[in-house]
Amino acid sequence: MVQHSDARLDASFAALSDATRRGVLEQLGRADASITELAEKFHMTLTGMKKHVGVLERAGLVATEKVGRVRTCKLGPSRLESETAWIEGYRQLWGSRFDELDKVIEELKRKEKVDERKKR
Repeated sequence: MVQHSDARLDASFAALSDATRRGVLEQLGRADASITELAEKFHMTLTGMKKHVGVLERAGLVATEKVGRVRTCKLGPSRLESETAWIEGYRQLWGSRFDELDKVIEELKRKEKVDERKKR
């Protein structure tokens, strides 16, 4: 069974996998914007931008508010803590593996130098 946090991570990473959606997040990090403003900025149709914003909204990365005919977008409640923790766990894992690999390489280099001295 898929846990809620796994589904949330899937939604976040799926949303972040698209360059336009990452660009929208960067833009909203500077200032809130309407869907129309975002569509113009990214040279897209309103329909296309609404789809991108919908994906970001479902992932919790963007929140929208409709006032009259204007739907304004802002950064959502997700602060990417879970995603950051997930990435950090793998960064630490790979970091420790590379540290171990460095030790093996240094040991091989040391043995190689000893072997060269013995040949002389």
